[in-house]
Amino acid sequence: MTDAMKVSKLAGGAALASLLLALPALAQDAVPAAEAVAETVAEVVATVDKGDTTWMLISTILVIAMTIPGLALFYGGLVRAKNMLSVLMQVFAGFSMMAILWVIYGYSLAFNGPTEGGLSAFIGDFSKLFLSGVTPDSTAATFTAGVEIPELTFVIFQLTFAAITPALIVGAIAERMKFGAVMVFLAIWFTFSYLPIAHMVWFGGGYLFGLGAYDFAGGTVVHINAGVAGLVAAIVLGPRVGFMKEPIPPHNLVWTFVGACLLWVGWFGFNAGSNLEATGLAAQATLNTITAPAAAALAWAVAEKFTRGHASLLGAASGAVAGLVAITPAAGFAGSMGAIVLGAVAGVVCLWAVVTLKPMFKYDDALDVFGVHGVGGIVGALGTAIVAAPSLGGYALGDPAAYNIGSQFVTQLIAVVIAIVWSAVVTLVAMLIVKAIFGGARVTESAESDGLDISSHGEHAYN
Repeated sequence: MTDAMKVSKLAGGAALASLLLALPALAQDAVPAAEAVAETVAEVVATVDKGDTTWMLISTILVIAMTIPGLALFYGGLVRAKNMLSVLMQVFAGFSMMAILWVIYGYSLAFNGPTEGGLSAFIGDFSKLFLSGVTPDSTAATFTAGVEIPELTFVIFQLTFAAITPALIVGAIAERMKFGAVMVFLAIWFTFSYLPIAHMVWFGGGYLFGLGAYDFAGGTVVHINAGVAGLVAAIVLGPRVGFMKEPIPPHNLVWTFVGACLLWVGWFGFNAGSNLEATGLAAQATLNTITAPAAAALAWAVAEKFTRGHASLLGAASGAVAGLVAITPAAGFAGSMGAIVLGAVAGVVCLWAVVTLKPMFKYDDALDVFGVHGVGGIVGALGTAIVAAPSLGGYALGDPAAYNIGSQFVTQLIAVVIAIVWSAVVTLVAMLIVKAIFGGARVTESAESDGLDISSHGEHAYN
């Protein structure tokens, strides 16, 4: 720090001290003068908090790690060896494309625009196209008055959410879709499904935000949105050759286990980072992100033992992911015990969705994106209304005495239904567009038989 900067800092501190000492006298003046002083004090004390900024940057990096390599390896181990690289490539390229689209127009449409009038309740505007006006000096508010973080920090944190959500869909359409078709589909879906739902839920003027829907870190925006998209895309695409006629086992559960662990670690940035501040509530969200998936993993394993005769590693890992999904919307609203119960319920319900619901309707959701993310997201979003209740140890917004589980449950249900319908319609239209552009979205039967690694990318995962 230069001598001039030191002098400036000391002078600013002295001015602030003098202003604070003068407040009692100023309080006797006219109301307009008092309001002017209050505004001046607010402007002086509002500052960028370096601790919160550091926490948000770390959270951003954690979410990137949960996508690449976490999600990529989790999915890669679940497919057959001949399709390992195709899944890694789709997740990696999808993440890269979303990062670019977010900077060009995604952030502007999701988190900017007027707070009322026109389509402002459903989508933003292009006021920050190409991040216009976003500089190292512009700031974004946290949940504490007067405490801010750089706007660029908020931009890149939300970028990671926008990047992982479309990548989740890859698991549902694995092993049979043309690479170019996947990329075009993800771009359309991101634009017309992810951005509007993110705006509706998280932007101050958004429709679901205005209704009072609770979604701390993305139960509706990320998991229900992607899970429903995966289901619809898988149905439109059709099943893999040999589906329900021959075994299609995972080729490497070690990779899946490593990926699941990376997902779990990265999820701390996902959930606790959504607090936007390094506070006690972030610590509560961190604890919930440990206990809910732990309860879900154990619940899945126990239920699997009773219903299928064994507790598998794949089941425990899938249960942990289901618990992570379920606690996401409730991460900062649930108390410690509520998180455990919510995770355990999600583990059992998602097991049922994977082993009973999917065979019942015979849809080929290859890696159970709907069964884990869609169903788990629904359980979490609806369950948030219960675990957020102050009477049950939760941390609801507003006056704790005024909180009503029933009315909040109805609000959560409305948000869930809107997310399901919106994502399903956009996905159906996007898949039809892609099929028209590429003359069909599927690879040929011979290419599918050879494996997408060699037929689409000209390489093998293993020699």
